[in-house]
Amino acid sequence: MNDLLVGVLDAHGGVDRWARVHTITAHLSIGGPFWGRKGWSEIFGEQTTLELDTRREHIVVTPFTGLDRRSVFDVNPERIVVDTNDGVAVERRDDPRASFAGYEITAPWDALQVGYFISYACWNYLTAPFLFTYPGVETREVEPWQEDGETWRRLHVTFPRSIATHSTEQVFYYGADFMQRRMDYAVEVNGDVLVAQYQYEPKTFHGLVFPTQRRVHRRNVDGTAEQSQTSITLDITEIAIDSDEPPSSTDRDTSSRGQSGIGPYEPVGHRARAV
Repeated sequence: MNDLLVGVLDAHGGVDRWARVHTITAHLSIGGPFWGRKGWSEIFGEQTTLELDTRREHIVVTPFTGLDRRSVFDVNPERIVVDTNDGVAVERRDDPRASFAGYEITAPWDALQVGYFISYACWNYLTAPFLFTYPGVETREVEPWQEDGETWRRLHVTFPRSIATHSTEQVFYYGADFMQRRMDYAVEVNGDVLVAQYQYEPKTFHGLVFPTQRRVHRRNVDGTAEQSQTSITLDITEIAIDSDEPPSSTDRDTSSRGQSGIGPYEPVGHRARAV
């Protein structure tokens, strides 16, 4: 394991603490013009709840397409289901990734495709960086990146096909405090569009650190981001964690990063352009 990944894991709460976690429940708002372009401007409620298993790619999104419905995503094999809150299946698709074959960036999606996309994406977001230690995932540090007067170290991550994610190859950017600043990927299910996603406001929940704001932008071929337009926004308001370790009085501290007393990262320039 390279020293960058070691520092990142420790700064986010440590692998020992993560190993005791079973499930994560996150409350967040999901926005941006992307969903309207796909034909679903109001598919999510004002507040969305995600319930995920940290050890297998299983996630429930509530509400979804209606207050009385939710989406359930599983792997091995991959399947996405829209059912009622009582568990009665309404729609189901096996091998949902195959349904995107031949799709261009402008192609609309059906509800199951939207459910698949938001499910795998959020499962990846909420399990990183510990996801990088899972079987089949490979990491290596690559050359640093200069942005806004800072030097960000970069981790190149290669995912196995057994993990549903945006793309096999992704790059994650970290500041001197080992907090994530940005991630780059190509969205395979959306015409391989190049994306730069920025992360802000890391906060501590039950001793684990999560960025609570995400802003998605198009990425140019030279690596720069088109921050004049934001296609997707994700804003987490609360995270609950089910683990074998009872929380201490200091485990949840939403005013600071929690690991070394460093306050939440608020990049100069980036935040103003991203919101």
